[in-house]
Amino acid sequence: MTDFLLSPPIAFAALLLLFLGLAHAMRHQAAASSAGKHKTEAYAGGVRGVDQRQAPDYSKFYAFTLVFPIMQVLVLAVATAPAGALTLPLLYVAAGGLALLIVFRR
Repeated sequence: MTDFLLSPPIAFAALLLLFLGLAHAMRHQAAASSAGKHKTEAYAGGVRGVDQRQAPDYSKFYAFTLVFPIMQVLVLAVATAPAGALTLPLLYVAAGGLALLIVFRR
């Protein structure tokens, strides 16, 4: 019976019901929302009435953000490869090196 209760779908459903019940019970403790005149105005950094929105340019950092998922998948694929298999991990390492060359090309 404990194996059934600790299986991921049943444990997830139980915790979901628990947290939904807690959210419903605590809903009455929250302060009432009041729709003021400033509720729909723009607000940025503690300043009301911001007319211009700025979007920073992160394109220079995009290549660096791709390194982490590439390396993570590479390490997980090589670390979980069977002990006798050498061809597939070497293929993954070569593909990871090629991906890094593509990411950091100039």
